[in-house]
Amino acid sequence: MTPAYRFYPTLLNTFSRFLNGDNLTEQQVLDAINRVPSPTTAAQQRGISFEETLVKGTEEEQFNAEILQKMRKLLPRPIVDTQVYCQWQIDDVLFYGYVDLIGKYKAVDIKTTGSYKPGRYLFNHQNLYLHALKRHGIKLMEYLITDFTDVYVESYALTHPIDRQLEEIRLFKAFINEHRDQITDKKIMIIE
Repeated sequence: MTPAYRFYPTLLNTFSRFLNGDNLTEQQVLDAINRVPSPTTAAQQRGISFEETLVKGTEEEQFNAEILQKMRKLLPRPIVDTQVYCQWQIDDVLFYGYVDLIGKYKAVDIKTTGSYKPGRYLFNHQNLYLHALKRHGIKLMEYLITDFTDVYVESYALTHPIDRQLEEIRLFKAFINEHRDQITDKKIMIIE
């Protein structure tokens, strides 16, 4: 089947938050689809800097050395690759994106947050990276999370159910079709 749509996890996670009543408006979802630029927040910039420091060892003085050490101990050894492109066709949807890094058997995404609750990434669309990477021997999707006071890990195996994410993809296609006249970024739809 030829793909008709191109979706990436950040966009699907935004739509998921909208579906689950997370104080997002329909217009904010459309802005995300249309890639309307918005300024990088201080929290987002701190997360970007933290990831760079963690992986590349740059500007370490700006972060807690103990947190960096704890996170580094959890990184796969060896790190096979960073910013790995993934794609997986789900019916008529080409799902694609980049995972932060991969080891021999696991993919790792580094997350920073102001507050953490266990199970936060249970239904994250990045879990679908596992299915895109299984042909490379990847069997585990792991989130390394810090709130800058402690470190948390969430791990999901290939056997982890993805029914909710697949249903949200179906609902997102319906949303796209319903708002087709408001979508200016046509990269999301391959055929019109």
